[in-house]
Amino acid sequence: MRRKEFDLNLLTVLDTLIAERNVTRTGHQLSRSQPAISNSLHRLRDLLRDDLLVRGPDGLILTPRAEAIREPLREIMTLIDANILQEATFDPGLAAGVCRISMPDRLALAVVPPLMARFKKMAPAIDLHLMTADRRHALDLLEQDHVDLALGWFDEKPRNTNSEFLGDEELYCVFRKGHPIARSKANRSKGKAGIDRILSFPHLIVSATGGRSAIFDDLLARYNLRRHAHVSVSNYTAVPHLLNQSDMIAVLTKSPSDVLERSFGLMKFRVPFEVGKIATNMIWHSRNERDGKHAWLRKQIKAIYISL
Repeated sequence: MRRKEFDLNLLTVLDTLIAERNVTRTGHQLSRSQPAISNSLHRLRDLLRDDLLVRGPDGLILTPRAEAIREPLREIMTLIDANILQEATFDPGLAAGVCRISMPDRLALAVVPPLMARFKKMAPAIDLHLMTADRRHALDLLEQDHVDLALGWFDEKPRNTNSEFLGDEELYCVFRKGHPIARSKANRSKGKAGIDRILSFPHLIVSATGGRSAIFDDLLARYNLRRHAHVSVSNYTAVPHLLNQSDMIAVLTKSPSDVLERSFGLMKFRVPFEVGKIATNMIWHSRNERDGKHAWLRKQIKAIYISL
């Protein structure tokens, strides 16, 4: 007999029959009729070429063949129940492996340090693989299963993905202490006057795509406004040094602005012109929706983002 010819549902019937030694009780246990159980027993006898259970003085008794397979069969059924039929539980304290996340550099500054602190406390054997990518590249990485989830601003949600809105961030001007704009009224002027003053200075642009424009430029274009991109970089490594040593201004979302102010002594004020806010979403492939490790990771990131 070949394995593909065997109906695995029959194993459940055989395991219960061996335990109950009674066709009627087996039917009750499996919510099946007595004729159905009898038919399954008949099929089992044909397939295994053994009577398996025969009548005795006090009910059905096991043949030597049934006695021999009783323990291995019970082990098989236990494994199926524990590892296939039951939903897997995730214990971060015992888990190992790598969490793969894509996010723009602006979010990495604020999210990664507290995320690693949570890993250290709750899941010390889990490692982090961070990939910096723009939104289009991030979606490709997600589809190709190169990352587990992506954070950022996404124009649309692709098919076969789930997402959660984490929040909106306002835009801030970031600059060195003693910058001329700190002494002007630009940080207090509302509307066109304030934005004109900001645009009068050279700008430092951070663009994950490596281009000379960012989201702020797209928002400015709606009002037929432009800024002078004096220096453009693809990550934040040199940003604090470039700002501290020049009169350039960087327009960034709140989370990296807070980090640069707190860690590098830079200054900031909110852009005084309502150009819009930058939404941050967490997006993942639907194949990971019910995975325990993935759900735990999403919960940690959400908690971090709420506290920013």
